[in-house]
Amino acid sequence: MDRAADGSECRWARILAFDPPDRVMFSWDISPRWTIETDPVQCSEVEVRFYAESPTRARVELEHRHIDRHGTGWEAVTDGVDGSEGRPLYLNRYASLVEGSS
Repeated sequence: MDRAADGSECRWARILAFDPPDRVMFSWDISPRWTIETDPVQCSEVEVRFYAESPTRARVELEHRHIDRHGTGWEAVTDGVDGSEGRPLYLNRYASLVEGSS
């Protein structure tokens, strides 16, 4: 859930599975028009898995699946999350955060 500057809440995902420390899976409740999707049938899923490779190193795998569930215009979701302001940006921020805390 995100909170806007005015204090309003935006519920853009639902936790579908939470198995610490190995994985988390959540819904992507954002439509191809970049508005909140309220019909769970038209939402995709994001699964993030963590694999310990050594005491100080982990591999993170992310899969965004069932994007076609978003219906007409679903390609816009793929383009948006794959674009420079999408997944690459946030994965780089996550990596920087983790590296800075070690």
